[in-house]
Amino acid sequence: MHDYVLGLIGGVLLGLAALVVRLGIGVPLGISGFLSKALSFRPKVADWRLAFLAGMALVALLLPSVYPVAISEVPSGGLGLIALAGLLVGAGARFAGGCTSGHSLCGMGNLEGDSIVATVVFIASGAATVFLMGGGLG
Repeated sequence: MHDYVLGLIGGVLLGLAALVVRLGIGVPLGISGFLSKALSFRPKVADWRLAFLAGMALVALLLPSVYPVAISEVPSGGLGLIALAGLLVGAGARFAGGCTSGHSLCGMGNLEGDSIVATVVFIASGAATVFLMGGGLG
């Protein structure tokens, strides 16, 4: 299956997840916010969020065995570099008042100014990183 088709399917699934969470629970789909509240260990706040995050982790673990080509390349930096990158993304999400899923999926859909600015910064930062790491512009 072509990468663009997989991206389209992934985008549709993310949009559906955002819609279901918004309509079903009444909150925006923001993974960093879910994680923050889930780790608060307050039962009424953490219950469904823990299940949501566990489901994400389970899919990530099962995906390579169900669809091996989905993970075509493992970063060469090792687990330490991956963990550092995750911490930096988490810190950036905190500074931005939310993550890409909260700002880009939900905030942009609501035409929230902060989310529009955050999304532009996310995309520009990603493009700059790819360029600086030798990925070029194409």
